[in-house]
Amino acid sequence: MKRSLREIAGVLEARLIGDGKVEVAGVSSLESALPNHLVFVDDEKHLAGALKSRAGAIIAGEFAAAVSADRPLLISDHPKLAFARAARMLGSDDGRQQENIHSSAVIEASAVLGTGVRIEARVVIGERAQIKDGTRIGAGSVIGAGVAIGSQCEIYPNVTIYPGTIVGDRVIIHAGAVLGSDGFGYVRDGKTGHYEKFPQVGRLVIEDDVEIGANATVDRGSLEETRIRRGTKIDNLVHIGHNCDLGEDVVIAAQTGLSGSIVIENGAVLGGQVGIGEHARIGEGVMLGGQGGVLPNKILRGKGVAFWGTPAQPLREYLKQLATLARLTKKP
Repeated sequence: MKRSLREIAGVLEARLIGDGKVEVAGVSSLESALPNHLVFVDDEKHLAGALKSRAGAIIAGEFAAAVSADRPLLISDHPKLAFARAARMLGSDDGRQQENIHSSAVIEASAVLGTGVRIEARVVIGERAQIKDGTRIGAGSVIGAGVAIGSQCEIYPNVTIYPGTIVGDRVIIHAGAVLGSDGFGYVRDGKTGHYEKFPQVGRLVIEDDVEIGANATVDRGSLEETRIRRGTKIDNLVHIGHNCDLGEDVVIAAQTGLSGSIVIENGAVLGGQVGIGEHARIGEGVMLGGQGGVLPNKILRGKGVAFWGTPAQPLREYLKQLATLARLTKKP
């Protein structure tokens, strides 16, 4: 939808240079920009290219403030972040202000839908489910009994949310994700060698502003809860086991697997294909490199410290060991 630059600048807390009445309808790269598009540059060396583009307005850093430009500028301390927020503003859909429920959807009478909720084809919504204002449920998704979904959420097609799961506001869940399924918990009978399923009766809680990638799976707690805290971002094909507690603003890249009862503290970053054993703890701000492995019950601490390898260790130590191994394997 179109928005004026004055409105955008106010929301972004950016300094507007030029005509605030100019309207833009979307965001773009420099190469593909049209006159109704907004672009950004976060490095002075790219400013000339932006000024040669067809964009109607430019978000830039303080370096652009003194430049004589032929179009409006939005000056921000963090242009890329401002651009991301502007994209969200411009991507909002006025159509959500009215209910839009596809005729093929199956919705239990006890379910409660807020204003402007959109339900697409072949969606199934169970008993006592609650979906708040402005949320969209994509085609083929299944929302279990007693599920609570907050406002302005994007649930893409073929998502399955098991009964009792709680989802906060502004959560994005991509296609094929499965949330709140049983954890992988069994008790072995020493006499027969058979396995008995341990109760999986807890719940999954996903807080506000979380994003979960395509085909990711997050198990509910066995007896208590699994919790994904505010602002955490989970990539495609990630598995989160039962009873895990992920802190705020955690980032987890694709194909990572977390066993049960793991704690990931605020601001930690996990690279792709990381594997973590049960009851491990990853401290606040720890960075764990791709294909890193953490043994069960292990604790990694050190805000801003990078770990790598299996078993994971501080990057400097890991690189020293690799160098030593290379020297030892050299032929005399």
